[in-house]
Amino acid sequence: MNDHAANSDDATEYAVHAEAVRKRYGDTYALDGFDLAVRTGTVHGLLGPNGAGKTTAVRAFATLLKLDGGRATVAGADVRTDPRTVRARIGLTGQYAAVDEILTGRQNLEMFGRLFHLGGRRAALRAGELLERFDLVDAAGKGVREYSGGMRRRLDLAASMILAPRVLFLDEPTTGLDPRGRGEVWDAVRALVAGGTTVLLTTQYLDEADKLASRITVIDRGRAIADDTPDGLKNTVGGDLIEVVVRDERELTVAAEVVARVAGSVPATDTEARRVHAPVTDRVAALTDVARELRDRGIAAEDIGLRRPSLDDVFLRLTGHRTEEAPAGATTATTTKAKIEVAA
Repeated sequence: MNDHAANSDDATEYAVHAEAVRKRYGDTYALDGFDLAVRTGTVHGLLGPNGAGKTTAVRAFATLLKLDGGRATVAGADVRTDPRTVRARIGLTGQYAAVDEILTGRQNLEMFGRLFHLGGRRAALRAGELLERFDLVDAAGKGVREYSGGMRRRLDLAASMILAPRVLFLDEPTTGLDPRGRGEVWDAVRALVAGGTTVLLTTQYLDEADKLASRITVIDRGRAIADDTPDGLKNTVGGDLIEVVVRDERELTVAAEVVARVAGSVPATDTEARRVHAPVTDRVAALTDVARELRDRGIAAEDIGLRRPSLDDVFLRLTGHRTEEAPAGATTATTTKAKIEVAA
């Protein structure tokens, strides 16, 4: 873990602070010595593939799972010894909107307000505030079944903010949304952070982490394998990348040999995309040399060019594979249950 995280347990500096946490299911560790430090008032991305431990970490920090080892504090409270205080200071939104389609947007928020023991009048006032904050006033009286995907997610975010939590856990909040819906959720998240909320965002979408997070932790097999700013992570890949896409997968080996010779390093290979790439220093010379040698060796490249590294390149280098599409599997019922358990 980075020195800045290891040397401080100041709740005003870190809204979430975990050291060597473990969670085991049978003989398998979902979290295996996981470290995390989330600065207060920021969006911190938790990036990893299916089964990496992202959701397990969030559920443990939200006190929905008991850790088997290590220590974690959230908003200044210990998740193992003081779970009630943690629950009073957090919000949680899962992968799918936990709202009732039969009710209107306003009725949903008032219902959650009562679940959080606000009472009828206070629940109604808070619902009105949140409808305005999340730009849902015009749709407040409509049944949620009439909402777009982005509107449902915004309503779900609003429900998580009933008690104005210090820390909000967002577990893959834009799963299944179209680009417009994702943009709406991103705007809502930025507004929350501007208002002082700390957000821990788990995602498999690299562009989402890049656009929202000021810092990103990459998790794989239950451990943090990298922690830096988005630009810092990209810099670990190197400068410009030369990239070759071949027409036939059988030509990948030759293309990789050519790129390796010119770049002076072992290139990353994506068999499915029929693509190889590697960092280079002299971009123009590298492009010329690769194009010439591919031609001389009879390889007809579908595409060849130079580009800046992306988080996808970082992820591929760190884990040996690219991120996968977000999984389907959580249900509205289980997500609603999680939200109510946190409220209890």
